[in-house]
Amino acid sequence: MSKKQFVVISLGLAIFLVTPFLKAQTKLEKDGYEWKLLVDDKPFEIKGVTFGYDKDPAQFESYFRELKSLGVNTIRLWASNENTPKLLDAAQAHGIKVMLGIWMRHGRPGMEDDDRFDYLGETEGKEAMYQNAINKVEQYKNHPAMLSWGVGNEVYLNIETDEEKVVYSQLLERICSQIKKNDPNHPIISVDAWTFGLDWWQEYVPSIDILGINSYGGAAKYIAEEIGQRGIDKPYILTEFGITGEWDIKAMKNGVVFEPSDQNKFDVIVQGYQDWIKNEVKCLGVYVFHYADGNEFLAPWLLTHVNGLKRPQYWAIREAFTGQKPNNYVPKINRFSLPDSEITSGTWVPVKLDVSDQENEKLEVSFYYNQRTGTRRRRNQINKLAIRGNLESGFEIQLPKEHGGIKIYVYVKDSFDNLGIESTSILVYDEEAKQKKYLVPKVELPFYVYKDGEVNPYFASGYMGNYEKITVDLENKEDVKVGKSSMKIAYKAFDNWYGLAFVDPANDWGDIAGGYDISGAKTFSFWAKASKKNVEVKIGFGMITDDKPFPDTAIKTIDVKLKTSWKKYEIKLKDLDLSCIRSGLVLYSSSIGLPQDIFIDDVVFE
Repeated sequence: MSKKQFVVISLGLAIFLVTPFLKAQTKLEKDGYEWKLLVDDKPFEIKGVTFGYDKDPAQFESYFRELKSLGVNTIRLWASNENTPKLLDAAQAHGIKVMLGIWMRHGRPGMEDDDRFDYLGETEGKEAMYQNAINKVEQYKNHPAMLSWGVGNEVYLNIETDEEKVVYSQLLERICSQIKKNDPNHPIISVDAWTFGLDWWQEYVPSIDILGINSYGGAAKYIAEEIGQRGIDKPYILTEFGITGEWDIKAMKNGVVFEPSDQNKFDVIVQGYQDWIKNEVKCLGVYVFHYADGNEFLAPWLLTHVNGLKRPQYWAIREAFTGQKPNNYVPKINRFSLPDSEITSGTWVPVKLDVSDQENEKLEVSFYYNQRTGTRRRRNQINKLAIRGNLESGFEIQLPKEHGGIKIYVYVKDSFDNLGIESTSILVYDEEAKQKKYLVPKVELPFYVYKDGEVNPYFASGYMGNYEKITVDLENKEDVKVGKSSMKIAYKAFDNWYGLAFVDPANDWGDIAGGYDISGAKTFSFWAKASKKNVEVKIGFGMITDDKPFPDTAIKTIDVKLKTSWKKYEIKLKDLDLSCIRSGLVLYSSSIGLPQDIFIDDVVFE
C-alpha cells in the first residue's frame, strides 16, 4: 500500500468515525396542528420505556438487545451516574436513543425520594444543581445516542408552597436557557406528575421545548385537553405511563387498595397506546413505566419483570410497539379468594384458586403477603408465606404474625419464565403484633449492615463532631477483609473528636419513622482495623434516644483499641429489644496528634 493510499483510507475512516457524532441531532417541527420530532431530519416517534438497570453495566448489551426486540427505540433515565458512558455506547450500538435526566432536588419527601431541599434558603445547593446540569450537558451532548434532556422529575408535586415553586421555576429557567445555548441540538424537557407543572412552566420557564407528563391509566386521554385549555402551544411526551397506580385508586377492602388485574395491566398499555398516545397530534410518544426487575410492592403492579420473570407488561410493550402477540402467554389466574373474616395468625386457611395456561405448561404456584401500614420500607416488603397442597387438591396458606388487613398475592410461573400475579386481602388477628409500637420491616437473618459496599440498608449520613474532616469510602479496595470492598473512614485532623452513624431514613435523627425489626438476632459483629496502633473507638449500633418520636429501641456500643491488622469484634444481644433499630452502625473516635484511617468490613446481625 502506498503512503498516499494509506492517507486517503485513514482520512475516510476518520470521517466515518466522526460523522455519527456530527449528525446526532434532534429537533422539533410543527405542521399545522401536528408536532413531530426529527432525529437527523427523519421522523422519530417515541416508543420508549423508563430504564431501571442503569447500575448493571455488565448486562447492558443484553438489555438493549431485548429492548430492540420489543420495538423500543428510546429509554428514559432520571439521572446519570458512573455507568452512563457505557450505557450510551450500548444504546447506540443497538440503535436506541436516550432521554438523559438531570436530577433536581425535591423540596419535601416525595413518593420516590426522601430528600428535603429549601429552595428559598439554600443558595449554595441551587448553584450546585445549576453547575451539575451544565457539566452533564457538556459531558454528554455530543454522544450520538442522545435524544433529549429531561430536567427534573415531579419537583412541583414535591414542593409545598407557591413561593418555593417560583424560586424553583426561576432556577429551572436559568438551567434550561443555558442548556439551549450550550447544546442547540437536543430539545429540553421538564417532567412533572399529571398537570402540576403546566402553569408554572408556562409563566416562568419558556426555554422548555417539550412538556414531560407522568400519567397513569385513563387520565392520559385528557392531557392534550388540559394543555389546550391553558393555551400552551407546545408538544408533550408521556414520560411515565402504565396502569393506574395505588395513589389514584379509592376502592379497598380490609384497608387494602384493590390492585388491577394482570389483564388490566396488559390492556392499558396496548389499548392506551393506540387510543390516547399514537394518534394525538400534540403527543410525541410515550415512555412506559418500567423496564426493570424487582421483588417489592411496586414490582407486581408496574414492572416488566418480577424475580427475573416476565410479566404481562413485558408482552404489552411488545404488542403496543410492534403489533406482535406474545410468543408465550402469561398464566391466567381466573379466580383467587380467601375467607372473608378475621382469622388468628398462624392459622392455615384454604385458598380458592383457578388458573389456566394457554400453552398447557407445567405451573408452579407460590404465595406472598404485603403490609400496607408502617414505614415505606415495611410497606414495600413482599414476604413469602408457608403453604401446603397443590393445584389438583387445593392450597392452604399459613397466616403470618401480623395484625390487621394484609395483602395476599398468588404467583403462578410457567416453564417459559412468565409470571402471572393476582392479589386479594384478609384480616389477621395477632395480639403481640397489635401492641407493636414501631411498624418497620422485619428482616431475615443474617442481616448485613455493611457488605462489600453494595446496596446497604442504612445510609452513612449521620456525621458528628468535627465532621468536616471526615471522608467515607464505602467501596474501598486498598485493604479488604472479606469480599471485594471494605469501608474506609479517613479523619484528617490532628485533634478533636468525630462520629459517623449509618441511619434509616437518611439524614434523619429520630423525627421520621424508619429502621428495621432485627428481633431474633443473637450477635452483632464486625471486622475492623486502623492505620496506626491502638486507635480508640467506641463502636456498635443504636444512637437515637427516646426523647425523639422514633428512637432506637436498643443502644449498644463497646470500646475497642484497633490494631493495624484485621480483628473480628462481637457484641452479644441477649435481652435487648431489637424491634426498631434506626442506627445500624455508630462509631465515635478522636485524634490525638495524628490523622487516622479506620477500616470496617462485614457488619452483621445474626
